[in-house]
Amino acid sequence: MVLRRLILFAWLALGLFPVGLVAQGALPQTLVTVQFLPGWQTDSGARMSGLHLKLAPGWKTYWRSPGDAGIPPDFSWRGSENLRAVKIHWPAPSVYSSYGLRTVGYDGEVILPISVVPRNASQPVRLRAQIQLGVCEQVCVPVSLELDEQLHGKGKSDLNIHQALATLPVPAERAGVGKVVCRFSPNRDGVELSASISMPELGQDEVVLIETSDPRIWVADPQSRRDGKTLHAQTQLVAPAGKPLSLDRKGLRFTVIGRHQAVDINGCSVG
Repeated sequence: MVLRRLILFAWLALGLFPVGLVAQGALPQTLVTVQFLPGWQTDSGARMSGLHLKLAPGWKTYWRSPGDAGIPPDFSWRGSENLRAVKIHWPAPSVYSSYGLRTVGYDGEVILPISVVPRNASQPVRLRAQIQLGVCEQVCVPVSLELDEQLHGKGKSDLNIHQALATLPVPAERAGVGKVVCRFSPNRDGVELSASISMPELGQDEVVLIETSDPRIWVADPQSRRDGKTLHAQTQLVAPAGKPLSLDRKGLRFTVIGRHQAVDINGCSVG
């Protein structure tokens, strides 16, 4: 099962699956566009800005962790000036099923709030970005986008960015999350992870997403079940070929998605 999913991921990442569907109709002229929202300078001297992505009807792009067969987004800020750091804030995503695999992302349009931290808050920032996205309908197409923006002055508050920030997953402490316990057991392909999360129910359609601090580690599609006030999730972790599997419990990240809310949980204790 692991090998089959990895091979399918490779085909999807190259936009080659299923090949026959590419010839049946021309692709939309524009699959995705990006608009930069300059935003405002915060009290810390950082700037809260945004990337507004608009997708062609029926197409979607992926969350920071795209699921079984998605293409992970990649952002490069090389060539920027007076830039110390950039942090992307990811709104709660949707979960899709395609060819029996689960993917995670957005359709229609989405605003990604970004915190831009300058080296010198009194000077302008030249923000250059090279963005690589997978954009998928029945086929997946890699798309490259570029930005070159000047940020100066205090800017002004932007309702669109505020609304996007309001859709971020809620931190665990605000969502009533209690103890989070992880259990690990080795298997033929890597390590099996079982997690027990004490938290209020988010509805009948709860989905659990699991990430590690090492993006090279492959995480299988988690399976979950509810036992009263405890949410149980199970997945398999596989290291890159020929590499040892080293796990940091504090680097494990659980995102629980319900119909009306999502919750962000970081780290777990050993059971």
